[in-house]
Amino acid sequence: MQRTHARSRHHASGIAFIRETILKHIPPESGVTRIEFEGPEIAIYTRNPAFFVNHPQVIRNIAKTIRKRVVLRTDPSIRKPKPEAERIVRETVSPDAEIKAIVFDDNLGEMVIKAGKPGLVIGKGGQLQRQLMVQTGWRVRVVRAPIVESKMLNRILGHILAESGTRLQILRKIGERIYRDVLFKDNYVRITALGAFREVGRSAILVETAHSKVLLDLGINPGGSTPNTAFPRLDVDELKLEELDAVIVSHAHLDHSGLVPYLFKYGYEGPVYMTKATRDLSTLVEMDYLEVVEKEGGTKPYEQREVRKMWLHTIPLEYGEVTDITPDIRLTFYNAGHILGSAMVHLHIGEGLHNIVYTSDFKYARTRLLDKAVDTFPRVETLIMESTYGATDQPPRSQAEEELINLVKKTIERGGKVLIPVMAVGRGQEVMLVLIDAIKNKKLPEVDIYTEGMIGEVTAIHASHPELLARDLRDAIYRGENPFEEEFVKRVNDRDQRLELVYSNEPAIILATSGMLTGGPSVEYLKLLADDPRNTLIFVSYQVQGTLGRRIKDGAREIEMFVEGKVSILKINMEVHSIEGFSGHSDRRQLLRFLANMRPKPKRIVLNHGEPSSIDALASTIRRLRARLGLPPDLEIYTPSILDSLRLV
Repeated sequence: MQRTHARSRHHASGIAFIRETILKHIPPESGVTRIEFEGPEIAIYTRNPAFFVNHPQVIRNIAKTIRKRVVLRTDPSIRKPKPEAERIVRETVSPDAEIKAIVFDDNLGEMVIKAGKPGLVIGKGGQLQRQLMVQTGWRVRVVRAPIVESKMLNRILGHILAESGTRLQILRKIGERIYRDVLFKDNYVRITALGAFREVGRSAILVETAHSKVLLDLGINPGGSTPNTAFPRLDVDELKLEELDAVIVSHAHLDHSGLVPYLFKYGYEGPVYMTKATRDLSTLVEMDYLEVVEKEGGTKPYEQREVRKMWLHTIPLEYGEVTDITPDIRLTFYNAGHILGSAMVHLHIGEGLHNIVYTSDFKYARTRLLDKAVDTFPRVETLIMESTYGATDQPPRSQAEEELINLVKKTIERGGKVLIPVMAVGRGQEVMLVLIDAIKNKKLPEVDIYTEGMIGEVTAIHASHPELLARDLRDAIYRGENPFEEEFVKRVNDRDQRLELVYSNEPAIILATSGMLTGGPSVEYLKLLADDPRNTLIFVSYQVQGTLGRRIKDGAREIEMFVEGKVSILKINMEVHSIEGFSGHSDRRQLLRFLANMRPKPKRIVLNHGEPSSIDALASTIRRLRARLGLPPDLEIYTPSILDSLRLV
């Protein structure tokens, strides 16, 4: 085993070293009062923000020298009273900016301005934003006011603001841990499969280095019937919460994010890294999960208070933002094209020691909702790639859309109702856009589309993050339009509305969660609609082994389930169809195209998130086509099982 005898630059960059380096670059007239480590950001507090506005190169040079994220904050002594600060903003900024609200964070010294046109508050090159900081003494953060208010988003931000003091303490503890001094140790990198290896669901990977332990995802398998099959294997000796440095969540689906609050129930006090959209959506998914478990009389693995605690520990990152998360790991997110805010995870370990790309779920094709996944990274030695459809080629999206429209049209013509179980996040919005477009372009008669479950709230969150959407949707939202809203799109809010809809004589399209019929309103609609052969059940997403959706898709037409409080046999007389091509996962062709286009090429590929047949087929295909894909001749391919560990360095 090779030992490291010299202290690397990472090892030399402890808190004292960073403070000393910063102070060397700052003259006395800068008015700096203190330097704080707030999560991955190094905050420089000043009584003279005008100095830094007039000398922007100072902060740039500091960030370049220490290779860390540096943020400028104002000293409390210079902050104007809030009414005066708000008056200055409204007098300075053009009314065309459409300022909707101004809120203050006393602990961070931030003034958050919500505007319909943020660019008019920021100004050219950020000039107006900086001017407002100098005039008010508050650090100005500008956000786009959503065209549709999200109750959950307001709840999250309200809680974070109300607990701002606690959050600041949390960030400073995290900062001390990230930038801690480390001892001489052997260099190594190891991954351990805790979930979603040779299976789909309960994604979790433990990454260990000489100085750090990080979890990639922590999800729940919706098809699991016991804790051993539903939850990742957290009982391994290597995973101790007090030693865990960070949790990284790739996206909001339950099988990747659903168990993160569980860690806080048992004492985890560290950070959770994800995009803002993932934070907002995963909260909805987790709250809905708790509600479904409670309704079904199950045991909840955590409570809402743990979800709220997670908000305070969450550090949202943008795509492409390089961030230190431990003494020897830098994290960067890249667009994964799977759902809103989904991310590929790039880990840069040590000073060039090793680089990992974890694709998680990704779509290497443009959809109506999102741009396709990124394929270019700074460096890659090990690629951990999903294999959900590693043995399957899906039809083109246009063909899938045509099939959906034809099935819906036939059902409507015979007076039936269409039930489409959807994941609230991603698939619900994608299918809704297809149906709206078909009705507007006369491919379907104007029929009401009903949504139930989280779909409405999730759609509002999509509208709150237009910068992450495909160009057409983004441009529409920037024009003040809501592409998800039409008169014929209606929300079902309670059981009475649901019964009225089902028993009406009018044809209808129903989008309801969950997408795998594991609970929620889609199951209730199934009970009410299954007996009528005029109705149609259409699956548009992957059905995990062990779920009710998978059983029906595979041919089951008599289902034992609770109906009106007692166990009954539910006969499926309605038509059942499964449409491939709507998936947010890459199919076999897209996975291979991603490998062919990926730059740089990995030296090792680890396949996960697929049933054994898919993983084995994909591994065989990659080996056979290695040269054609431009992969190195000594490429290593691994297909580990749960609890397997793999030494990368």
